[in-house]
Amino acid sequence: MFTLAEARSELTTLLPVLDEIVRLRADAAELAVGGSSLGGLPEFKAAQARLDELMETVQKTGAELKGFAPLLVDFPSEMDGVPVLLCWLEGDRELTWYHRADLGFAGRRPL
Repeated sequence: MFTLAEARSELTTLLPVLDEIVRLRADAAELAVGGSSLGGLPEFKAAQARLDELMETVQKTGAELKGFAPLLVDFPSEMDGVPVLLCWLEGDRELTWYHRADLGFAGRRPL
């Protein structure tokens, strides 16, 4: 469980990792179709391996990687005794959303 302050601090640490995931995801997509100036199969496999490492880095923090395209990361928390997920979506630079754990992304609200 994260407090809001802890989740925001962890997100600050994770932003470079998340940015790299977004970049590598695009590279891997391009490499997968072939004919890319980025390389071929060896580069594709390397990108996949690095993506696995980066995603593991996120998971080890206790955050939950919920989506890959777009990238979605939830930080388990609690508000007024109710389980919530502090919700970060690709493109955000700060943690400013949450949703009840039982509602999912559709129940997303600003903090």
